[in-house]
Amino acid sequence: MDLGITLLLIAALFLILGAGVWIGLSLTGVAWIAMELFTNRPVGDSMAITMWGSASSWTLTALPLFIWMGEILFRTRLSEDMFKGLAPWLEKLPGRLLHTNIIGCTIFAAVSGSSAATCATIGKMTLPELKRRGYPDGIAIGTLAGAGTLGLLIPPSIIMIVYGVSANVSIAKLFIAGVIPGLLLAGLFMGYTVVWALLHPEQIPPAGPATSLLDKLRASKHLIPVVSLIIAVLGSIYTGIATATEAAALGVVGALVVAATQGALSWKTFQDSLHGAARLYCMIALILAGAAFLTLAMGYIGLPRHLAEWIGTLGLSPLALVMALMVFFIVLGCFLDGISIVVLTMGVLLPTVEAAGLDLIWFGIFVVLVVEMAQITPPVGFNLFVLQGMTGRNIAWLARQAFPMFLLMILAVLLIYFMPGLITWLPQQMQG
Repeated sequence: MDLGITLLLIAALFLILGAGVWIGLSLTGVAWIAMELFTNRPVGDSMAITMWGSASSWTLTALPLFIWMGEILFRTRLSEDMFKGLAPWLEKLPGRLLHTNIIGCTIFAAVSGSSAATCATIGKMTLPELKRRGYPDGIAIGTLAGAGTLGLLIPPSIIMIVYGVSANVSIAKLFIAGVIPGLLLAGLFMGYTVVWALLHPEQIPPAGPATSLLDKLRASKHLIPVVSLIIAVLGSIYTGIATATEAAALGVVGALVVAATQGALSWKTFQDSLHGAARLYCMIALILAGAAFLTLAMGYIGLPRHLAEWIGTLGLSPLALVMALMVFFIVLGCFLDGISIVVLTMGVLLPTVEAAGLDLIWFGIFVVLVVEMAQITPPVGFNLFVLQGMTGRNIAWLARQAFPMFLLMILAVLLIYFMPGLITWLPQQMQG
């Protein structure tokens, strides 16, 4: 019976999505069908109360603020300055300027919160410059596709806020927990680039004229605005001075100051950043509201409980459960965006995860890492769409270039499973 209901609702979801209906409205429609057909509850009242409750959550206030901060910085000279500050330090490293993609994305991720914004902002700056200097397209675009996903893992992350609200865990702790895994993944990407450069030395252009230490330090002054903003936002959360929401407000003020000092803050850029943030947040809020109603409907039918019981009867070890969930999320990622995946599945999966003894902060970072993989898998890989718009290349070629990064993310999942302290150590220090 449960299987029949599940298949019917999945079919209804894909049918409504296939008809071109917005994701948030599709989720609401499926929830309405579930409640109308399989429960005796009044649908209208339940829908109104649940959707209003999910949209008016105070914790969620951090989301539009972090999105707005990213939008403001997207319209400044920040990315250009980052290239100037980083390039002189990379001349001696195998792969040289290819690493600007990875380091640039890592730095910008710490002030953006969005994978697509990180990929687009850094790509607009690095790809033309790398092409002009003779670096091969394949590796330049592949490393950018992978490193762009760091916008989800390195705080402040939009998807972590969504998970924190869905799973009812501390967003500040999630943010801090993402720092070490984010740097680990950036390190893996850089390690791959070094190995690739050593195996293909003929494809790396010759080094430019050597720069003195003084010149390098002088170039580093371009990094001061963005580093100051990162320290202000993450430092205020880590030291407990501010909550995630207050840190987001601090980030917006900091981003406006950075834009003003660079001369990039006009009335038009202010309006554009506000419009961009409002559009993106409204889309996410509608998805969250629809998912909250669907979670309620699933709860009334009892599907999450039955699924958890069924998975419990399989007797999977925690590692087998983590691997099964990784495959499950990767498959979902072929059809849905990351935020939809999180809000759709958490209500169903969290009881099972808790029963398996997995820490919810650890699981949150695991989910973000696996959803990152979905950003670079066709047909619905958001970062691939961004890169397609920027480069004009087809999705299949882009996915091939990004595939080594996908494998490195699987390696990162195994590392965090066998060394959970990579995630849990910093939040524990924060508690202390």
